[in-house]
Amino acid sequence: MSQLAAEHGALNLSQGFPDFDCPDELRERVNFYLQQGINQYAPMTGAPSLRQAIADKTSRCYGVMPCAESEITVTSGATEAIFAAISAVVRPGDEVIVFDPAYDSYEPAIELNGGKTVHLQLNSVDFSLPLDALGRSINARTRMVIINSPHNPTGAVLSTAELDGLETLLSGTDIFLLSDEVYEHIYFTGSKHHSVLTRPALAARSFVVSSFGKTLHTTGWKLGYCVAPAELSKELRKVHQYLTFSSVHPMQCAVADYLQSRPEHYLQLPAFYEAKRNLFSSLMQKSRFTFSTAGGTYFQLMDYSAIDDQRDDVAFADWLTEQGVAAIPISVFYEHPPAQKLIRFCFAKEDNTLKKAADILCKI
Repeated sequence: MSQLAAEHGALNLSQGFPDFDCPDELRERVNFYLQQGINQYAPMTGAPSLRQAIADKTSRCYGVMPCAESEITVTSGATEAIFAAISAVVRPGDEVIVFDPAYDSYEPAIELNGGKTVHLQLNSVDFSLPLDALGRSINARTRMVIINSPHNPTGAVLSTAELDGLETLLSGTDIFLLSDEVYEHIYFTGSKHHSVLTRPALAARSFVVSSFGKTLHTTGWKLGYCVAPAELSKELRKVHQYLTFSSVHPMQCAVADYLQSRPEHYLQLPAFYEAKRNLFSSLMQKSRFTFSTAGGTYFQLMDYSAIDDQRDDVAFADWLTEQGVAAIPISVFYEHPPAQKLIRFCFAKEDNTLKKAADILCKI
């Protein structure tokens, strides 16, 4: 869709990346370390300063202090962490449960490791976990369950009740949990991110993945990390060592400095993105799209059925790009798409970009 947007000169509200830059201070710290000659391999598990900064951030946000040495691994983006976690424990014949609409990197990683992806659909009204269906699907072959909150592409945020249910269903099993929490700092009034790390019974079986690309507006740096118990981290690192070995060293050091000196950045991120969500939502009230505002992430789903009840979402997204705004069709996140007419807009954009896009969309 980004390529199609470029071809048509459309405003790109499709792919999930900001059209504004990261903080000046963060870039300055990268340059500092480049000039200091920190241009060789970082330690395989991540620069010590960054692993400690992650531990401190985790403690500040969730009241849990993971061991920087044995329980935190820095990766080349969250996607690598997800692949390494799956590869560490999934073997041929194992089943891994995912919830549709699901981020598109999960299933390929499962299949490449010989596993079978079991697709369950999130509840169609509020995109909450289908706990009854999950309970029926768990069996002796279930190796892992993958959850994502705040959720891409729906913007839903897991509740404490959902985590209670998940904890109950996994109790007494050997099933691993992969918790994709890359939007952990982007949640809005009325919702709150409940990290799996705050649940000892779940954390003990979990790989918890996050992303600095989302938190620091630096998707092109491809820096992520995984927090997991020491024994699970040990297995993940066996895979990580032969995937990328280590991630770009001066950027790791710069991020470590910035996290420690500017914790207000991620602490204020919910309000920053809530203002953008509210701006885009208020502008779109005049359109023929219908929607409920997202609880988290920087994505907003919108229903276009009042505009076009004939085209499927892929065809509509293509047509919409020709009109000047690119979005993502939701059916691509499903194994068996339901009969919905939903597309996803990314509002991680300059206010002027959102105003221009809304002006076009309100005329359709």
